[in-house]
Amino acid sequence: MPPSLTIVIPSRNRADLLRLCLASVRRHAPPDTEILVVDDASPNRCATRTASEFSGVGSLRFENQRGFCAAVNAGIRAAHRPIVELLNDDTEVTAGWADAALAHFADPSVAAVAPLVLKGTPRDNALLIDSAGDRYYLGGIAGKRGHGQELDPRYLQGGGVFGVSASSAFYRRETLLQIGGFPEDFVAYFEDVDVSFRLHWAGHRLIYEPASRVWHRVSASHGKPNRRLLEQQSRNEERVFWRNLPKADLVRALPWHAAVLAAKALRRWHEGALLPFVLGRLRILVESPRIFLHRRRLQRTNALASCSSWGVESAFWGPSERHLSLKD
Repeated sequence: MPPSLTIVIPSRNRADLLRLCLASVRRHAPPDTEILVVDDASPNRCATRTASEFSGVGSLRFENQRGFCAAVNAGIRAAHRPIVELLNDDTEVTAGWADAALAHFADPSVAAVAPLVLKGTPRDNALLIDSAGDRYYLGGIAGKRGHGQELDPRYLQGGGVFGVSASSAFYRRETLLQIGGFPEDFVAYFEDVDVSFRLHWAGHRLIYEPASRVWHRVSASHGKPNRRLLEQQSRNEERVFWRNLPKADLVRALPWHAAVLAAKALRRWHEGALLPFVLGRLRILVESPRIFLHRRRLQRTNALASCSSWGVESAFWGPSERHLSLKD
């Protein structure tokens, strides 16, 4: 019998999307599933009020906005089931999505499962991939496997992956708590990449399961990124690189990382967003002591010397892949 499930849905001020998400969860969730909405200080308590429209749906509320990571951590701590799925409020689930993922947790080495996430809604005819698990390139680029591509046989095969997207990932609750949960100083963006690294450091496996399917209205919950958000994204992406690569891999990655930074800086300059990109990267300098302590803690938890066994890629491949897409 598969383990029981808690679904944690962080939400702020998109009651229309949350309502669709909850309707699909109530329709398709296995019996005894716990459903918990975390209201991140939404105006007029709209997330809490929307949750109350559905029987059996609980809620937590922050009085002051704290961001995605704090919201999901609160939900994880409050969960009463051994497996937790995080769902963005702009997702909808499909029949059997949970059972297909939960079956993998019979293997105690599995800490997280990524569903096949499709772009759009169940009413769309096209099957375009948002993510089929996450990938990481040694030079310091995180991306979504298959992002923007039509669903084809390559992505109908499950198996081990580097990472799982927190828009819809299943996690073993106890393991998340053991590694310290989501990094709240990230607020949002690249936090799930950081968690994936720490799960690998702790010796766990991460799995992609294509029979578990979730629809995602990509970036529906926020508009065009502003300067502060672009700076936050840049800072967090740089944090992930320096915090998590084992020492030998970090040394090997430095020339590639310099090339990545140059290419991204040129791209941001053409987009008119060079300043927040540079400021975000430079903020890492003042965090050096904390990054050093974080790395020492990781090295104490697991002495694994190389990240190649984690699915971290040493070079670009597949030019049709959109490696540089930001994670939602």
